[in-house]
Amino acid sequence: MAELATLWIVRHGESTANVAATEAEASGAELIDLAHRDADVPLSATGEEQARATGRWLAGLPEARRPDVAVVSPYLRAVRTAELALADTGIPVSRDERLRDRELGILDGLTGHGVRERFPAEADRRARLGKFYHRPPGGESWWDVALRLRALLGDLRRDHEDRRVLLFGHDALVFLLRYLVEGLTEAELMALTRDHVVANCSVTGWSADADGRLSPDVFNDVAHLHQQGARPTREDEIHAEPV
Repeated sequence: MAELATLWIVRHGESTANVAATEAEASGAELIDLAHRDADVPLSATGEEQARATGRWLAGLPEARRPDVAVVSPYLRAVRTAELALADTGIPVSRDERLRDRELGILDGLTGHGVRERFPAEADRRARLGKFYHRPPGGESWWDVALRLRALLGDLRRDHEDRRVLLFGHDALVFLLRYLVEGLTEAELMALTRDHVVANCSVTGWSADADGRLSPDVFNDVAHLHQQGARPTREDEIHAEPV
C-alpha cells in the first residue's frame, strides 16, 4: 500500500467560540453566546498568536522535515491558523471539506447542561448508544467522521506517497486519525477522548517506520508554543462537545 513519509495534524488556534463556550459552561448557561455560524468562527487574539508561534516552529524545522504540502479544513478558524502558520513558507495549500469539524445538528450551540435541559431524551439516547455511534439529529456521529477521514487518508496516500503532509483541522479529527492510522479499538479511542483534551495549535504526528507503516511520533504537543513565547490554552479553556 502507498504510504506517506510523515503525517501531521495541527488543531486550529483558540477561537472566539472556544472562549464563549468556556464562559457558558462555567456560568451554567444552556446556550453558548455565538455571533457566527460554526464554519465562520474566527480565531481569538490568543489563537492568532498561537498560529504565528506554530509558523515560527515550522520555519525552524530542518529542510528534510518540513512539510511538502498542507491540507486544511474549510472552516475559518482552521483556514486562518494555516494562513498564519504557513506564511512565506511556499508550502502548497489546499482545502478539503472532509477535514471540517464534527457537525452537532440540533445540539449545536448548547452546553452540556443545555443539552440535558432541552433534549433530555437525546442525552439518554447518547448514553445508551455510546459516544462513538450517537448521531444527533441533523449531525454526525464519530463513526460518520471516521468514514470521511478514511476516504481522505486513502487519497493522501495515493497522491502524496513518500511525502510529508500537514493537516490543519479540529480536535475530533486528531483523535480519529489516531484511531485510523494506529488501528485503535473503539474502547481505546473513547479512553483517549476521556483522558485527554486536544490543545489549540497542538501537533500530533506519525512517520513511516522501517516497515513503511506510519507510527506515532508525537501527540497533542504544545512545546513549540512555550518555546515561541505563545500562551498555550489551558485545558479548562478548551471547549469539548456538549454531551
